[in-house]
Amino acid sequence: MASTSSDTAWRPSELELGRRATRRQQSTKSVLIALVSTVVFVAVVGWAILSSPGWEDVRRSFFDLDIAVQSFPSILAGLWVNIQVLIVAALAVALLGTTLAVLRSLRGPVFFPLRALATVYTDLFRGIPLLIVLYLVGFGLPALGIFGRVPVVLWGTIAIVLTYSAYIAEVLRAGMEAVHPSQRVAARSMGLTHGQTLRIVVIPQGVRKVVPALMNDFVSMQKDVGLISVLGAVDAVRAAQISAAEFYNFTPYIVAALLFVAMALPMIRLTDYVSARLARREQMGGIV
Repeated sequence: MASTSSDTAWRPSELELGRRATRRQQSTKSVLIALVSTVVFVAVVGWAILSSPGWEDVRRSFFDLDIAVQSFPSILAGLWVNIQVLIVAALAVALLGTTLAVLRSLRGPVFFPLRALATVYTDLFRGIPLLIVLYLVGFGLPALGIFGRVPVVLWGTIAIVLTYSAYIAEVLRAGMEAVHPSQRVAARSMGLTHGQTLRIVVIPQGVRKVVPALMNDFVSMQKDVGLISVLGAVDAVRAAQISAAEFYNFTPYIVAALLFVAMALPMIRLTDYVSARLARREQMGGIV
């Protein structure tokens, strides 16, 4: 019986095997073409840059290896300040942004003041550039003289939270509004309160719909934490500025830029992966 069942086991047909072989050949061909075109493009761009008249001056001013090695420890120490600000700001933005999104989704005329307040907040801080918010918070609030001595890093973190919570709130609100109204009706018909409907049904589905957008905002916040240097915080950008003034060379800025790229790259790749996975899930079973 075992022999009979193994003989009757499913096997791909010759046609299917041919299709698989064709797909493998096409995939290999595409990879080779992409590799060759990339090498040619890099070679052409590299030749154009290296053969330009001012390349030697640019190399000495921006790509001095000795200066990069000497400035790296101080810039790396400053990057730790940016990472601390990023962690605190991400948690605060998630909390405040969710609160604002919920306030804007409240139903009924009694909640109009809360909806209006949340709307004014999001419109205001989405319209003001982050750099101006940093100046207003970092220099304006301490001038009131009611907070005592507060580290400038904290003021910078507050400014980032104020700005990015407005963006996150609108992204979350869009995701919540994308949830079909029947989901709310079904939840209420089961006896859930409005708050329970939001917490159990609407918010989880809404977040799932806007995960790529949220992750892209987080990537933007990763690089914008470097703007706290305008308040005098010795982060990676300010450390690079100090080193550049010390060596009279721009190489420290390249070091800081590479460190920021290294910090953001894992999240960028994760964002691409999640976006592709969600796209495949939405197209599964559909006709393209």
